[in-house]
Amino acid sequence: MTAVPAIPVSAPVSFPEFAGPPVWPASAVARPGGDIALAGVPLTGLAERYGTPVRVLDEEEVRGRARAWRRALPDAEVVYAAEAFLCRAVVDWMADEGLGLAVRSAEELELAASRGFPADRMVLHGAAKSPRDLRTALRLGVGRIVIDSPCEIARMASQVPGPEPQQVLIRVRPGAGAEGEFGVSAAGGEAEDAAARVLGQPGLHLVGLHCEPGSGAASLSPEPYARAVHRLVALLARIRERSGVALPELVLGGGFGATRAPGAYARRIQGELLRACAESDLPVPRITVEPGRSLVAPAGVALHRVLAIGRTPGGRTLVAVDGGRDDGPGPAPSVRMIGRVSSAPMRTATVVGRAGGPGDVLADGVELPEDVRPGDLLALPGSGACRVPAAPGCPAAGRPPVVAVRDGRARLLVRRETYEDLRARDIGL
Repeated sequence: MTAVPAIPVSAPVSFPEFAGPPVWPASAVARPGGDIALAGVPLTGLAERYGTPVRVLDEEEVRGRARAWRRALPDAEVVYAAEAFLCRAVVDWMADEGLGLAVRSAEELELAASRGFPADRMVLHGAAKSPRDLRTALRLGVGRIVIDSPCEIARMASQVPGPEPQQVLIRVRPGAGAEGEFGVSAAGGEAEDAAARVLGQPGLHLVGLHCEPGSGAASLSPEPYARAVHRLVALLARIRERSGVALPELVLGGGFGATRAPGAYARRIQGELLRACAESDLPVPRITVEPGRSLVAPAGVALHRVLAIGRTPGGRTLVAVDGGRDDGPGPAPSVRMIGRVSSAPMRTATVVGRAGGPGDVLADGVELPEDVRPGDLLALPGSGACRVPAAPGCPAAGRPPVVAVRDGRARLLVRRETYEDLRARDIGL
Protein backbone atom coordinates (compact mmCIF):
# COMPACT_ATOMS: atom_id res chain seq x y z
CA MET A 1 0.00 0.00 0.00
CA THR A 2 1.19 3.53 -0.72
CA ALA A 3 1.25 6.35 1.79
CA VAL A 4 -1.09 9.34 1.59
CA PRO A 5 0.34 11.72 -1.02
CA ALA A 6 1.42 15.11 0.22
CA ILE A 7 -0.79 17.99 -0.93
CA PRO A 8 0.73 21.46 -1.33
CA VAL A 9 -0.65 24.06 1.03
CA SER A 10 -3.40 26.15 -0.60
CA ALA A 11 -3.63 23.77 -3.56
CA PRO A 12 -7.14 22.90 -4.73
CA VAL A 13 -8.22 19.49 -3.53
CA SER A 14 -7.84 17.06 -6.43
CA PHE A 15 -7.68 13.31 -5.98
CA PRO A 16 -7.52 10.54 -8.61
CA GLU A 17 -10.90 9.11 -7.59
CA PHE A 18 -12.55 12.34 -8.71
CA ALA A 19 -11.65 11.99 -12.38
CA GLY A 20 -15.36 11.88 -13.21
CA PRO A 21 -17.99 14.43 -12.17
CA PRO A 22 -16.75 16.88 -9.51
CA VAL A 23 -17.41 15.76 -5.95
CA TRP A 24 -15.63 18.38 -3.83
CA PRO A 25 -16.78 22.00 -4.09
CA ALA A 26 -14.56 24.17 -6.27
CA SER A 27 -13.53 26.20 -3.20
CA ALA A 28 -12.00 23.18 -1.39
CA VAL A 29 -8.34 23.89 -0.60
CA ALA A 30 -5.80 21.82 1.32
CA ARG A 31 -4.30 23.39 4.44
CA PRO A 32 -1.39 22.57 6.77
CA GLY A 33 -1.79 19.66 9.14
CA GLY A 34 -4.04 17.68 6.83
CA ASP A 35 -6.95 20.11 7.07
CA ILE A 36 -9.20 21.22 4.21
CA ALA A 37 -10.86 24.63 3.92
CA LEU A 38 -14.20 25.15 2.23
CA ALA A 39 -14.93 28.70 1.02
CA GLY A 40 -12.01 29.79 3.18
CA VAL A 41 -13.33 28.09 6.34
CA PRO A 42 -11.26 25.20 7.85
CA LEU A 43 -13.35 22.06 8.25
CA THR A 44 -11.64 21.06 11.49
CA GLY A 45 -12.69 24.38 13.01
CA LEU A 46 -16.29 23.75 12.02
CA ALA A 47 -16.18 20.32 13.65
CA GLU A 48 -14.91 21.88 16.87
CA ARG A 49 -17.45 24.71 16.78
CA TYR A 50 -20.58 22.77 15.87
CA GLY A 51 -19.66 19.25 16.95
CA THR A 52 -20.06 16.13 14.86
CA PRO A 53 -21.78 14.86 12.89
CA VAL A 54 -22.32 18.08 10.96
CA ARG A 55 -23.04 18.81 7.31
CA VAL A 56 -21.33 21.78 5.64
CA LEU A 57 -22.80 23.39 2.53
CA ASP A 58 -20.85 25.74 0.25
CA GLU A 59 -23.39 28.45 -0.54
CA GLU A 60 -21.55 29.90 -3.53
CA GLU A 61 -21.17 26.43 -5.04
CA VAL A 62 -24.94 25.94 -4.92
CA ARG A 63 -25.62 29.39 -6.34
CA GLY A 64 -22.98 28.96 -9.05
CA ARG A 65 -24.50 25.69 -10.20
CA ALA A 66 -27.95 27.30 -10.33
CA ARG A 67 -26.56 30.13 -12.47
CA ALA A 68 -24.79 27.63 -14.75
CA TRP A 69 -28.12 25.94 -15.53
CA ARG A 70 -29.77 29.27 -16.31
CA ARG A 71 -26.91 30.23 -18.62
CA ALA A 72 -27.04 26.85 -20.36
CA LEU A 73 -30.79 27.11 -21.00
CA PRO A 74 -31.62 30.83 -21.11
CA ASP A 75 -35.01 30.28 -22.75
CA ALA A 76 -36.03 27.46 -20.41
CA GLU A 77 -37.37 27.47 -16.88
CA VAL A 78 -35.04 26.00 -14.26
CA VAL A 79 -36.81 24.55 -11.23
CA TYR A 80 -34.96 23.26 -8.16
CA ALA A 81 -36.09 19.77 -7.08
CA ALA A 82 -36.42 20.42 -3.36
CA GLU A 83 -36.40 16.74 -2.42
CA ALA A 84 -32.60 17.00 -2.68
CA PHE A 85 -32.46 19.28 0.38
CA LEU A 86 -34.65 22.11 1.59
CA CYS A 87 -34.44 24.67 4.36
CA ARG A 88 -35.32 28.36 4.55
CA ALA A 89 -31.91 29.51 3.39
CA VAL A 90 -32.02 27.26 0.31
CA VAL A 91 -35.45 28.67 -0.54
CA ASP A 92 -33.91 32.15 -0.42
CA TRP A 93 -30.95 31.11 -2.58
CA MET A 94 -33.24 29.71 -5.26
CA ALA A 95 -35.41 32.83 -5.20
CA ASP A 96 -32.33 35.03 -5.56
CA GLU A 97 -31.04 33.01 -8.52
CA GLY A 98 -34.38 33.06 -10.34
CA LEU A 99 -35.18 29.36 -10.08
CA GLY A 100 -38.55 27.77 -9.50
CA LEU A 101 -39.19 25.24 -6.73
CA ALA A 102 -40.57 21.70 -7.12
CA VAL A 103 -41.89 20.32 -3.83
CA ARG A 104 -43.68 17.17 -2.70
CA SER A 105 -45.60 18.04 0.46
CA ALA A 106 -47.73 20.62 2.21
CA GLU A 107 -44.91 21.20 4.68
CA GLU A 108 -42.46 22.10 1.90
CA LEU A 109 -45.07 24.36 0.31
CA GLU A 110 -45.64 26.17 3.60
CA LEU A 111 -41.90 26.50 4.19
CA ALA A 112 -41.41 28.15 0.80
CA ALA A 113 -44.44 30.39 1.30
CA SER A 114 -43.13 31.51 4.69
CA ARG A 115 -40.08 32.95 2.89
CA GLY A 116 -42.21 34.81 0.39
CA PHE A 117 -41.30 32.51 -2.50
CA PRO A 118 -43.62 33.29 -5.43
CA ALA A 119 -46.37 30.66 -5.56
CA ASP A 120 -46.55 30.82 -9.35
CA ARG A 121 -42.94 29.54 -9.48
CA MET A 122 -43.78 26.48 -7.38
CA VAL A 123 -44.61 23.01 -8.71
CA LEU A 124 -46.22 20.27 -6.62
CA HIS A 125 -45.67 16.68 -7.58
CA GLY A 126 -45.27 13.30 -5.97
CA ALA A 127 -46.66 9.83 -6.44
CA ALA A 128 -48.81 9.98 -3.30
CA LYS A 129 -50.19 13.46 -2.68
CA SER A 130 -52.32 13.68 0.42
CA PRO A 131 -55.57 15.68 0.53
CA ARG A 132 -53.72 18.22 2.67
CA ASP A 133 -50.98 18.52 0.05
CA LEU A 134 -53.55 19.35 -2.62
CA ARG A 135 -55.53 21.73 -0.40
CA THR A 136 -52.39 23.62 0.51
CA ALA A 137 -51.24 23.87 -3.10
CA LEU A 138 -54.61 25.16 -4.25
CA ARG A 139 -54.88 27.61 -1.35
CA LEU A 140 -51.44 29.05 -2.04
CA GLY A 141 -52.05 29.17 -5.79
CA VAL A 142 -49.06 27.13 -6.95
CA GLY A 143 -48.15 27.50 -10.59
CA ARG A 144 -48.51 23.85 -11.64
CA ILE A 145 -49.46 20.51 -10.14
CA VAL A 146 -48.19 17.27 -11.66
CA ILE A 147 -50.77 14.53 -12.14
CA ASP A 148 -48.81 11.38 -11.31
CA SER A 149 -51.59 8.85 -11.94
CA PRO A 150 -54.99 8.89 -13.68
CA CYS A 151 -56.81 8.43 -10.38
CA GLU A 152 -55.75 11.96 -9.38
CA ILE A 153 -57.58 13.69 -12.24
CA ALA A 154 -61.13 13.74 -10.90
CA ARG A 155 -60.00 14.19 -7.29
CA MET A 156 -57.93 17.22 -8.18
CA ALA A 157 -60.58 18.75 -10.43
CA SER A 158 -63.19 18.48 -7.67
CA GLN A 159 -61.06 20.53 -5.29
CA VAL A 160 -60.19 23.49 -7.52
CA PRO A 161 -62.03 26.46 -5.96
CA GLY A 162 -62.16 28.45 -9.21
CA PRO A 163 -62.92 30.59 -11.01
CA GLU A 164 -59.55 30.14 -12.73
CA PRO A 165 -58.56 26.56 -13.66
CA GLN A 166 -55.47 25.01 -12.08
CA GLN A 167 -52.54 24.49 -14.43
CA VAL A 168 -51.43 20.86 -14.46
CA LEU A 169 -48.87 18.57 -16.07
CA ILE A 170 -49.20 14.84 -16.72
CA ARG A 171 -46.31 12.68 -15.61
CA VAL A 172 -45.36 10.27 -18.37
CA ARG A 173 -43.12 7.21 -18.57
CA PRO A 174 -41.66 7.73 -22.04
CA GLY A 175 -39.92 4.36 -22.26
CA ALA A 176 -38.07 1.60 -20.43
CA GLY A 177 -35.51 2.74 -17.89
CA ALA A 178 -35.10 4.19 -14.41
CA GLU A 179 -38.30 6.21 -14.42
CA GLY A 180 -40.02 4.77 -11.38
CA GLU A 181 -43.42 3.08 -11.33
CA PHE A 182 -45.71 6.11 -11.38
CA GLY A 183 -46.88 8.20 -14.28
CA VAL A 184 -48.81 7.10 -17.36
CA SER A 185 -47.21 5.11 -20.13
CA ALA A 186 -46.44 6.82 -23.42
CA ALA A 187 -47.28 3.54 -25.17
CA GLY A 188 -50.64 1.94 -25.82
CA GLY A 189 -52.73 5.11 -25.75
CA GLU A 190 -52.73 5.49 -21.94
CA ALA A 191 -51.20 8.97 -22.01
CA GLU A 192 -53.55 10.17 -24.77
CA ASP A 193 -56.51 8.91 -22.73
CA ALA A 194 -55.27 10.76 -19.62
CA ALA A 195 -54.75 13.96 -21.61
CA ALA A 196 -58.26 13.75 -23.04
CA ARG A 197 -59.70 13.29 -19.54
CA VAL A 198 -57.81 16.32 -18.19
CA LEU A 199 -58.82 18.45 -21.17
CA GLY A 200 -62.42 17.54 -20.40
CA GLN A 201 -62.20 18.98 -16.87
CA PRO A 202 -63.12 22.70 -16.81
CA GLY A 203 -61.28 23.15 -13.51
CA LEU A 204 -57.96 21.92 -14.96
CA HIS A 205 -55.75 23.47 -17.61
CA LEU A 206 -53.32 20.98 -19.13
CA VAL A 207 -50.11 22.80 -20.05
CA GLY A 208 -47.69 19.95 -20.74
CA LEU A 209 -45.99 16.69 -19.91
CA HIS A 210 -43.58 15.81 -17.11
CA CYS A 211 -41.12 12.92 -17.00
CA GLU A 212 -38.11 11.76 -14.99
CA PRO A 213 -35.83 10.02 -17.47
CA GLY A 214 -32.55 10.56 -15.65
CA SER A 215 -33.11 8.97 -12.24
CA GLY A 216 -30.16 7.08 -10.78
CA ALA A 217 -27.08 6.33 -12.85
CA ALA A 218 -28.85 7.45 -16.02
CA SER A 219 -28.50 11.07 -14.87
CA LEU A 220 -24.77 11.00 -15.65
CA SER A 221 -25.44 11.17 -19.39
CA PRO A 222 -27.62 13.51 -21.48
CA GLU A 223 -28.72 10.62 -23.69
CA PRO A 224 -31.71 9.47 -21.56
CA TYR A 225 -33.02 13.03 -21.69
CA ALA A 226 -32.62 13.23 -25.47
CA ARG A 227 -34.45 9.92 -25.92
CA ALA A 228 -37.23 11.09 -23.62
CA VAL A 229 -37.60 14.34 -25.57
CA HIS A 230 -37.91 12.40 -28.83
CA ARG A 231 -40.64 10.13 -27.41
CA LEU A 232 -42.48 12.95 -25.68
CA VAL A 233 -42.63 15.05 -28.83
CA ALA A 234 -44.11 12.05 -30.65
CA LEU A 235 -46.68 11.83 -27.83
CA LEU A 236 -47.45 15.56 -28.16
CA ALA A 237 -48.16 14.95 -31.83
CA ARG A 238 -50.58 12.12 -31.00
CA ILE A 239 -52.34 14.27 -28.38
CA ARG A 240 -52.74 17.06 -30.93
CA GLU A 241 -54.10 14.61 -33.49
CA ARG A 242 -56.64 13.20 -31.03
CA SER A 243 -57.62 16.30 -29.04
CA GLY A 244 -56.60 19.18 -31.30
CA VAL A 245 -54.38 20.77 -28.65
CA ALA A 246 -50.64 21.47 -28.96
CA LEU A 247 -49.32 21.42 -25.38
CA PRO A 248 -46.75 24.16 -24.77
CA GLU A 249 -44.40 22.63 -22.16
CA LEU A 250 -42.15 19.63 -21.50
CA VAL A 251 -40.61 19.15 -18.04
CA LEU A 252 -37.50 17.01 -17.60
CA GLY A 253 -36.82 15.93 -14.02
CA GLY A 254 -35.22 13.00 -12.29
CA GLY A 255 -31.85 14.48 -11.43
CA PHE A 256 -28.89 15.47 -13.59
CA GLY A 257 -25.22 14.63 -13.36
CA ALA A 258 -23.19 16.76 -10.95
CA THR A 259 -21.47 18.84 -13.60
CA ARG A 260 -20.41 22.47 -13.24
CA ALA A 261 -21.00 22.95 -16.96
CA PRO A 262 -24.49 21.67 -17.90
CA GLY A 263 -24.07 22.85 -21.49
CA ALA A 264 -23.74 19.26 -22.76
CA TYR A 265 -27.22 18.47 -21.41
CA ALA A 266 -28.60 21.71 -22.83
CA ARG A 267 -27.18 21.18 -26.31
CA ARG A 268 -28.36 17.59 -26.52
CA ILE A 269 -31.85 18.36 -25.22
CA GLN A 270 -32.35 21.43 -27.41
CA GLY A 271 -30.97 19.74 -30.51
CA GLU A 272 -33.27 16.75 -30.13
CA LEU A 273 -36.24 18.98 -29.35
CA LEU A 274 -35.83 21.04 -32.53
CA ARG A 275 -35.24 17.95 -34.65
CA ALA A 276 -38.25 16.03 -33.28
CA CYS A 277 -40.61 19.02 -33.54
CA ALA A 278 -39.58 19.59 -37.15
CA GLU A 279 -40.27 15.92 -37.95
CA SER A 280 -43.71 16.09 -36.30
CA ASP A 281 -44.56 19.59 -37.59
CA LEU A 282 -45.17 20.77 -34.02
CA PRO A 283 -44.56 24.19 -32.47
CA VAL A 284 -41.51 23.96 -30.22
CA PRO A 285 -42.67 23.64 -26.59
CA ARG A 286 -40.91 25.36 -23.73
CA ILE A 287 -38.49 23.14 -21.82
CA THR A 288 -38.37 23.11 -18.02
CA VAL A 289 -35.59 21.25 -16.20
CA GLU A 290 -35.61 20.16 -12.55
CA PRO A 291 -32.04 19.76 -11.27
CA GLY A 292 -31.82 18.92 -7.60
CA ARG A 293 -28.93 16.70 -6.52
CA SER A 294 -26.71 18.23 -9.18
CA LEU A 295 -27.01 21.62 -7.45
CA VAL A 296 -26.45 20.64 -3.83
CA ALA A 297 -24.77 17.22 -3.66
CA PRO A 298 -21.25 18.37 -4.65
CA ALA A 299 -21.65 21.49 -2.51
CA GLY A 300 -21.84 19.51 0.74
CA VAL A 301 -19.29 17.83 2.98
CA ALA A 302 -20.32 15.75 6.00
CA LEU A 303 -17.96 15.61 8.99
CA HIS A 304 -17.89 12.63 11.37
CA ARG A 305 -15.71 11.50 14.27
CA VAL A 306 -14.44 7.94 14.32
CA LEU A 307 -15.80 5.96 17.27
CA ALA A 308 -14.46 2.46 16.70
CA ILE A 309 -12.42 0.30 14.34
CA GLY A 310 -13.36 -3.29 13.55
CA ARG A 311 -12.54 -6.04 11.09
CA THR A 312 -14.77 -8.63 9.50
CA PRO A 313 -13.80 -12.34 9.41
CA GLY A 314 -12.79 -11.74 5.80
CA GLY A 315 -10.32 -9.06 6.85
CA ARG A 316 -12.32 -6.02 5.76
CA THR A 317 -11.73 -2.89 7.86
CA LEU A 318 -14.83 -1.27 9.35
CA VAL A 319 -14.68 2.32 10.56
CA ALA A 320 -17.67 3.25 12.73
CA VAL A 321 -18.49 6.95 13.09
CA ASP A 322 -20.80 9.07 15.23
CA GLY A 323 -23.53 9.59 12.64
CA GLY A 324 -25.56 7.41 10.36
CA ARG A 325 -26.63 7.08 6.77
CA ASP A 326 -29.57 9.34 6.04
CA ASP A 327 -32.18 9.19 3.32
CA GLY A 328 -30.02 10.97 0.77
CA PRO A 329 -28.53 9.71 -2.50
CA GLY A 330 -26.51 6.83 -1.07
CA PRO A 331 -23.02 6.20 0.26
CA ALA A 332 -20.39 8.91 -0.23
CA PRO A 333 -18.08 8.42 -3.24
CA SER A 334 -14.97 9.08 -1.16
CA VAL A 335 -13.74 9.82 2.33
CA ARG A 336 -10.78 11.91 3.49
CA MET A 337 -9.26 11.84 6.95
CA ILE A 338 -8.54 15.43 7.99
CA GLY A 339 -6.99 17.14 10.98
CA ARG A 340 -3.72 15.21 11.03
CA VAL A 341 -1.15 13.95 8.54
CA SER A 342 -0.48 10.22 8.45
CA SER A 343 2.43 8.44 6.80
CA ALA A 344 0.80 5.03 7.29
CA PRO A 345 -0.06 2.88 4.25
CA MET A 346 -3.56 3.19 2.84
CA ARG A 347 -6.08 0.42 3.42
CA THR A 348 -9.47 -0.17 1.82
CA ALA A 349 -12.21 0.40 4.39
CA THR A 350 -15.96 0.63 4.83
CA VAL A 351 -17.32 3.54 6.86
CA VAL A 352 -20.46 2.65 8.80
CA GLY A 353 -22.79 4.55 11.08
CA ARG A 354 -23.65 3.92 14.69
CA ALA A 355 -26.19 1.24 13.86
CA GLY A 356 -23.49 -0.68 12.01
CA GLY A 357 -25.84 -2.84 9.95
CA PRO A 358 -25.81 -3.37 6.20
CA GLY A 359 -28.22 -0.46 5.73
CA ASP A 360 -25.98 1.97 7.57
CA VAL A 361 -23.02 2.18 5.20
CA LEU A 362 -21.80 5.74 4.65
CA ALA A 363 -18.94 4.86 2.28
CA ASP A 364 -17.73 1.55 0.91
CA GLY A 365 -14.39 0.58 -0.61
CA VAL A 366 -12.67 3.85 0.28
CA GLU A 367 -8.99 4.37 1.04
CA LEU A 368 -8.04 5.45 4.57
CA PRO A 369 -4.72 5.40 6.44
CA GLU A 370 -4.04 2.11 8.17
CA ASP A 371 -3.61 3.93 11.49
CA VAL A 372 -7.04 5.59 11.48
CA ARG A 373 -8.24 5.57 15.09
CA PRO A 374 -11.08 6.70 17.36
CA GLY A 375 -11.25 10.47 17.54
CA ASP A 376 -10.06 11.03 13.97
CA LEU A 377 -12.15 13.35 11.83
CA LEU A 378 -13.48 12.12 8.48
CA ALA A 379 -14.80 14.34 5.67
CA LEU A 380 -17.31 12.81 3.27
CA PRO A 381 -17.71 14.98 0.15
CA GLY A 382 -20.72 14.88 -2.13
CA SER A 383 -23.02 14.96 0.91
CA GLY A 384 -25.16 18.01 0.17
CA ALA A 385 -28.15 16.28 -1.43
CA CYS A 386 -29.94 14.79 1.52
CA ARG A 387 -32.55 15.76 4.01
CA VAL A 388 -31.47 16.63 7.53
CA PRO A 389 -30.48 13.12 8.61
CA ALA A 390 -31.19 10.94 11.57
CA ALA A 391 -28.98 8.08 12.67
CA PRO A 392 -30.63 4.80 11.56
CA GLY A 393 -31.23 2.44 14.44
CA CYS A 394 -30.98 5.34 16.88
CA PRO A 395 -34.50 6.79 17.07
CA ALA A 396 -33.60 8.91 20.10
CA ALA A 397 -30.51 10.43 18.46
CA GLY A 398 -30.94 14.09 17.54
CA ARG A 399 -30.49 15.10 13.93
CA PRO A 400 -27.24 16.92 13.16
CA PRO A 401 -26.92 20.56 12.11
CA VAL A 402 -26.38 22.03 8.66
CA VAL A 403 -23.89 24.88 8.29
CA ALA A 404 -23.35 27.14 5.28
CA VAL A 405 -19.96 28.62 4.41
CA ARG A 406 -19.23 31.57 2.15
CA ASP A 407 -16.41 34.13 1.83
CA GLY A 408 -14.56 32.84 4.89
CA ARG A 409 -17.61 32.86 7.15
CA ALA A 410 -19.87 30.14 8.52
CA ARG A 411 -23.50 30.39 9.59
CA LEU A 412 -25.89 27.87 11.02
CA LEU A 413 -28.79 26.97 8.71
CA VAL A 414 -30.38 24.12 10.66
CA ARG A 415 -29.49 23.67 14.33
CA ARG A 416 -28.76 20.35 15.99
CA GLU A 417 -31.82 18.60 17.33
CA THR A 418 -31.62 18.41 21.11
CA TYR A 419 -32.96 16.10 23.76
CA GLU A 420 -35.54 18.77 24.61
CA ASP A 421 -36.80 18.66 21.01
CA LEU A 422 -37.16 14.89 21.19
CA ARG A 423 -38.86 15.03 24.59
CA ALA A 424 -41.35 17.66 23.39
CA ARG A 425 -42.50 15.32 20.61
CA ASP A 426 -42.82 12.29 22.91
CA ILE A 427 -46.04 13.12 24.75
CA GLY A 428 -46.27 9.79 26.56
CA LEU A 429 -49.46 8.72 28.33
